[in-house]
Amino acid sequence: MAATGPQEIKLFGKWSYDDVEVNDISLEDYIAVKSKNAVFVPHTAGRYQKKRFRKAQCPIVERLTTSLMQHGRNNGKKLLAVRIVRHAFDIVHLLTDSNPIQVLVDAIINSGPREDATRIGSAGVIRRQAVDISPLRRVNSAIYLISTGAREASFRNIKTIAECLADELINAAKGSSNRYTFEPYWQSCLKAILRLFKLCTA
Repeated sequence: MAATGPQEIKLFGKWSYDDVEVNDISLEDYIAVKSKNAVFVPHTAGRYQKKRFRKAQCPIVERLTTSLMQHGRNNGKKLLAVRIVRHAFDIVHLLTDSNPIQVLVDAIINSGPREDATRIGSAGVIRRQAVDISPLRRVNSAIYLISTGAREASFRNIKTIAECLADELINAAKGSSNRYTFEPYWQSCLKAILRLFKLCTA
């Protein structure tokens, strides 16, 4: 019997990790889609919460999957979340004819806010200061906004959550304004610009 080479790891046995690119250099270390993070199913049972920053090594598709398990009645239903993601990726591929993992990566890059405001001062006068957001927080916020947008869109709607998640990913990847992540993202950018304008004119 001839010896076979190592099998290529494909997500759900369909989607390859090889051609996936992270086009934002600041997020390269925080979006785990390289070959060493490749998995067949986004259910590794890894203990990524045990140490600070370890969740950056969690496969990005698994992070999306776990984010869908929010609100008490959905806690722990990871197989259900995996099935939703699999169906959503099939829909993304049918609509865009591209690798759904690449669509997810582009959606995360476009959805994470780059600036925010923090409160400076104690007790008496409190003012808000524009600050840059760290790369890991950008990824965390993007995943949260994408899953929340899909959940809210599917609530009391004939469309399934897989269809809503696929729509959210496609719109976010394209940079469309017709997505849940658009408003928080641009609100934070606009507020930061206004604060900078006030500082310049003061």
